[in-house]
Amino acid sequence: MPRLSEVIAALENLWPAERAESWDAVGTVAGDPDQEVTRVLFAVDPVQEIADEAVKLGADLLVTHHPLYLRGTTTVAASTFKGRVVHTLIKNDVALHVAHTNADTADPGVSDALAGALDLRVVRPLVPDPSDPQGCRGLGRICELDHPLTVRELAARAAERLPATAQGIRVAGDPGARVRTVAVSGGSGDSLFDAVRAAGVDAFLTADLRHHPASEFMADAAHGTAARDTAHRPLALLDAAHWATEWPWCELAATQLDEISDRHGWDLRVHVSKTVTDPWTAHAASASTTSATGAPN
Repeated sequence: MPRLSEVIAALENLWPAERAESWDAVGTVAGDPDQEVTRVLFAVDPVQEIADEAVKLGADLLVTHHPLYLRGTTTVAASTFKGRVVHTLIKNDVALHVAHTNADTADPGVSDALAGALDLRVVRPLVPDPSDPQGCRGLGRICELDHPLTVRELAARAAERLPATAQGIRVAGDPGARVRTVAVSGGSGDSLFDAVRAAGVDAFLTADLRHHPASEFMADAAHGTAARDTAHRPLALLDAAHWATEWPWCELAATQLDEISDRHGWDLRVHVSKTVTDPWTAHAASASTTSATGAPN
């Protein structure tokens, strides 16, 4: 069986910490470098439900996409919910390792996994990493469909292929517009709007789209320079749940670690959590979504 330090070295090779954003908190949060690792669990969020699942599974290592402590802290007291996670992991000899923005820009990374879940062919990064001479790393991905779909059909595919959440898929734009090229970005993506405009794609699928940036983006697509430049390619936005857009990476990462385990003869047992940790638990549809008029007085 490999030691934790050996497994972490393999994970760092996949997602080097130095490629994370300066504000990020990645790497090993808890764990004894000399402990043996036989079972690994991948998940998006290091929340209590996932820590409990790792313990129940008998995992020695939990790998999550989101950091436990993204901002500094002065306590890991079990009276706090994050402190309780730390206590649960340490008491049960479960190490925790985080790959966040360094996994977002990896090749393959979070957006490759999202594209794969939707059967999209990756063409290139949406925002290339200037340090990558091959031009494969970077934020988001520009993708092509095997055959055109309407925005409505693409949204239905996303709703079917991504893990089910209360939110589902929200759409901005003409549902009947034809889509041939799609930009995708796992997680919060409205900071990438300028790159999406420049890419000239037909649709952008991401998560956490806010009212004002989305409204301005769609108005610019319909009436601004973007509309004049790409009048034959109407832009649409597809907004999925943050957790759902990043969960496919867990399956990709687990496959990558499985391959490493086989190559080294480690015989690791690698699992992906199917626990839904999206914070939203229910959705009540409006009485009518077919008209923009008729708001209540």
